[in-house]
Amino acid sequence: MIGAYTGRALADAAPVPYWLDRPERPDPLPPLHGRHTADLLVIGGGYSGLWAALLAKRDDPGRDVLLVEAGTCGWAASGRNGGFCAASLTHGLANGVDRFPDEIGELERLGRQNLDGIAATLDEHGIDCDFERTGELAVAVEPYQLAGLAADADLARRHGHDVRLLDRDEVRAEVDSPTYLGGMWDRDRVALLDPAKLAWGLRRACLDLGVRIAEHTRVTGLRRDGGALRAATTGGREAAPGSVRAGRVVLATNAFPPLLRRLRAWLVPVYDYALTTEPLTAAQRAAIGWTNRQGLADTGNQFHYYRITADGRILFGGYDAVYHYGNRMAPALEQRPATFATLADHFFTTFPQLDGVRFSHRWGGVIDTCTRFCPFFGTAYEGRLAYAAGYTGLGVGATRFGARVMLDLLAGEDTPLTRLALVRGTPLPFPPEPVRAVGINLTRWSLARADAHEGRRNLWLRTLDRLGLGFDS
Repeated sequence: MIGAYTGRALADAAPVPYWLDRPERPDPLPPLHGRHTADLLVIGGGYSGLWAALLAKRDDPGRDVLLVEAGTCGWAASGRNGGFCAASLTHGLANGVDRFPDEIGELERLGRQNLDGIAATLDEHGIDCDFERTGELAVAVEPYQLAGLAADADLARRHGHDVRLLDRDEVRAEVDSPTYLGGMWDRDRVALLDPAKLAWGLRRACLDLGVRIAEHTRVTGLRRDGGALRAATTGGREAAPGSVRAGRVVLATNAFPPLLRRLRAWLVPVYDYALTTEPLTAAQRAAIGWTNRQGLADTGNQFHYYRITADGRILFGGYDAVYHYGNRMAPALEQRPATFATLADHFFTTFPQLDGVRFSHRWGGVIDTCTRFCPFFGTAYEGRLAYAAGYTGLGVGATRFGARVMLDLLAGEDTPLTRLALVRGTPLPFPPEPVRAVGINLTRWSLARADAHEGRRNLWLRTLDRLGLGFDS
């Protein structure tokens, strides 16, 4: 039940993503009708698809690139996330060390190179997405979490990263919350940005380079057509049928029902939720500090992520990660009052000095997660189609790397990227229903129980650890 105070704070929150609810949102492009051809067809107008189209056109300006998007570019995960743009390609250093120990040094180097490449592209194409290389502050809110922070700092330093371990007073000097007991400031591997403005900027850059983009155009099927592939499409409100014949295809549809059957075993859609406050006053900002504008995350299994927007709001999200039986996805699932109430309560516990602040927006969206927590890659149709998926919430930065991998795979060349174990391997599959839902919900319950018992992992979690399976909150 929502308490009266929480109810007042949420009463005027618009049920739409803050990032997408602004006048600079571009007008939609016309849908595709009839029969078309292209050298490269990109299916999906989120970050993965936009980066793939942009890089493909830069590689070969003469290549005819067509991108089709079922909604509008950036409307799904790419316009709903927290705007944390991380260098890590492996969902954090610890996960990378555990899963790819023999190449983690190279993956970390490639991740830093990728983040630098994003910054360079923003400069080259004049994309103003409020890119700030502020780093990320991980905070301990329970005493047992301090040892984990120290271990993370030691691991990061061994891999050459610029991290600073903070005691209670030092972390509260950065951001003042009575819940903080310590922190680790990772100062070189995370940037913050406006996710929707990044998607819209990449869209404009693609158009400037000559990429053709059709929005409100859904691909309903793929089949071989001689030495090419043919995608069946429907476009516009009248759902007019059409098709695209292309020599090569990039499949970049995130968590949405995949056009390749094999992907259904490797991906599950998990709903994540967030709030934004109204813009803080100068007095409210002074009450919390936060002058260095880092991204923040606490270190529980069920964690919160939060940051300050360019116009002085606080975005506060995470904690609940909700899976619906049968990989169900629906617009109605983007609103979950119980989760918004929980987030609001946790917000005021974190920042009691912001008593009286109200929330302006509340929304949810789907994360594409897999059992190894980081992206996987592959090809189909004799190498004519390439895919990348499974970013598990860290796709803002890693999708550019994933786009580069997909283009290398489509070229059929042996490259340093295609030789990576990260690229050659696949995650362990999720079991079919009903075992899938039972396993995921048991894991969520076990993670919450571990948070309540000083991080102690029960038999179920220890078994998943041994099998290399998991579920990220």
